[in-house]
Amino acid sequence: MGPLYLFELASSQARWLELRQSTIATNVANANTPGFRARDVEPFNKVLDGTPVRLAMTSPSHMQLSAAETDTRATAKKDSWDVVHSGNSVSLEQEMIKGSDVNRDYSMNSAIVRSFHRMLLSSTKT
Repeated sequence: MGPLYLFELASSQARWLELRQSTIATNVANANTPGFRARDVEPFNKVLDGTPVRLAMTSPSHMQLSAAETDTRATAKKDSWDVVHSGNSVSLEQEMIKGSDVNRDYSMNSAIVRSFHRMLLSSTKT
């Protein structure tokens, strides 16, 4: 595996967060539509599962970890949507929770990119 580019990873997650926010907005907009089924996007960790990160040992004093200890794991998610008599499965409470999760994840993503950018700038100052 080649180098892991933080800006590329952050950009991918930002695009995923944009898609998830759009999906949540569609669910909320159709909260009263009979027969509408709530949707969600695949978790972002599925992207990371496809490219497991291996730790580099640059010093003999570093600890050696097995591949099982460094792989990311997908978590099982049960279907928590309740379908009402109209056939609609949108729960506004769940959509608001997911919306706040997107907001928190975007804020964290932005903070990490800002910090990394500051580190790069400080390393190039003379």
